[in-house]
Amino acid sequence: MTEEVQNQGKWKENVILVDADYVDSVAFNLIVNFERMLGRPIPPADMSLWVDCVALDGGLTPGKNETQVVLIHSKDKSQLDNIEPSDFADELKDRAFKDHVGEFLFDAYPIEEEIVDSDDFYVDALHLITSQKEVKRVMVIPNAENAPLYNKVRTLLNRLEDDEKHITLFAMQPMPGGRFQQQILGYSLMVAMGISGDEIKEKL
Repeated sequence: MTEEVQNQGKWKENVILVDADYVDSVAFNLIVNFERMLGRPIPPADMSLWVDCVALDGGLTPGKNETQVVLIHSKDKSQLDNIEPSDFADELKDRAFKDHVGEFLFDAYPIEEEIVDSDDFYVDALHLITSQKEVKRVMVIPNAENAPLYNKVRTLLNRLEDDEKHITLFAMQPMPGGRFQQQILGYSLMVAMGISGDEIKEKL
């Protein structure tokens, strides 16, 4: 865990913790698959629309909410390839926007993999966030396809002492559960790419 994350200061009531490399790879797979299925170009996912969907799936209702979006990414990756805006340093870190769901504030942290394992970095960040008293709602987006990481995340969430925290975990399929809600990650990305259920039904 970097000092920058540890010295974050006051956390917001709502936090979205994202393995950005993983979400980017999921977005790529969705684009490739739906371009074949729908026979049209699929644009990169709209970051603001995506985090709106994640927040709503995580239980927020539109209003004057404040949500912190924490993007964790590998040090050698400076931007997302399939989500826009994409550049961690220039377009996402320390940026914010407001809409009908509330205000979203972005942070981006590279993993110093020569210092800390990427799985441990994610779990440490999750532990830090869930231990903050002011944090009431956490949307957790790990690489759930990485079984050892998912087991660490699930164990940590199941051992939370604060029963009033609302935790939602996003994955591409239902996972062995625990003391948290679950949502399918692909649905929010599809909305952010402009893919509708009706369009899919027309092609089936």
